[in-house]
Amino acid sequence: MNKTRIGVVGTGFIATGLRHLIQTSPDFVTSKILTRRPVNSIDGSPEGILTNSLNELIDHSDIVFECSGDVVHATDAILAATNAKKKVVTLNAEFHTTTGSYFVRRGDYITDADGDQPGCLARLKQEIIGMGFEPMAYVNIKGFINLNPERKEMEYWSEQQGIRLEQVVSFTDGTKLQIEQALVANGLGATIAPGGMTGARVENLNDMDYLVRIAEQMGQAVSDFTLCKGAPPGVLIVAKNKEADRLGKYIVGPLKTTEGLAYMMLRPYHLCHLEALNTVRRVIAGEDMLINNSANPEFTIAAIAKGKISRGSVIEKGAGGFEVRGVAVKMSTNKNAVPICLLQNTRVIRDIEPGQTVCFDDVEMTESNALNFYQQILNG
Repeated sequence: MNKTRIGVVGTGFIATGLRHLIQTSPDFVTSKILTRRPVNSIDGSPEGILTNSLNELIDHSDIVFECSGDVVHATDAILAATNAKKKVVTLNAEFHTTTGSYFVRRGDYITDADGDQPGCLARLKQEIIGMGFEPMAYVNIKGFINLNPERKEMEYWSEQQGIRLEQVVSFTDGTKLQIEQALVANGLGATIAPGGMTGARVENLNDMDYLVRIAEQMGQAVSDFTLCKGAPPGVLIVAKNKEADRLGKYIVGPLKTTEGLAYMMLRPYHLCHLEALNTVRRVIAGEDMLINNSANPEFTIAAIAKGKISRGSVIEKGAGGFEVRGVAVKMSTNKNAVPICLLQNTRVIRDIEPGQTVCFDDVEMTESNALNFYQQILNG
């Protein structure tokens, strides 16, 4: 049997895990891995598999899997891959919520994968829609959040978990979940509550009736997150179902919300790259895209200053940095807001106060395909 060749963009935690999984897979082979580092500086990869050449990766791949976490780099890599008519699978919500819609408008095949929360929610939606459920809320489950974590603490957890510092920061300060749930809203036809995600702290995951009320008031399913100590690291969809209501006593217990307004469809885990190859298998089988940012997204991720940022300073990293955190906002009313993932080694030209949204007028942006594509999305 001929194995499908997967070209991987990235050499981080997800990319390494994906390569290990592919090694034991009967139907896939890692053809090339694209890295920006010197090839001989990376240990553990089979000889000849690493490359600094994007063209080489594309030429030797049937499907390109992008998981670099870098929006500017990902945009360039995906542009080349789609120009070469390659299908692209990602684990990169940051890319999707920044420039992904440009590729959707072009008609390119590009989908985020099972494994991260957006893909898990999209897959769960497919399952429950087939049972007659009507989603009211797409919920990302978190145990805690710290909007302004200390560098020393984040460095400790980065070392303990073997994950890059910027990833640990993005997980902790809420930027990652804001990005993920914006992708869910844009990709699954949901919205976000007025004033932003509620992020309510609950004692029990069944305490979701407040989201049903918000969805009913808005006339649309909502994308949000909840903080619940001891809850599993998964996702859930709060949904209604008239046939389930008719069954009455046969559907009780943990499936019902506390007040009985809806049902709790819980997926108590998400396994990142362990699930991603199932997406690739479905792509090969001809399945439509699982989730992307849609051609006409409603939400973007603004950068909010954690503290004062003085004129002349440099924001080294937006998502996962210590200067700003990300918040999902409406694009139509925040056209001057810089998407957080485009802030990379960006010079500040005006003082920015704590809690202020970083605007294009406040910084000197470096020209890139990513910046150009986002502006095209913004301007319709």
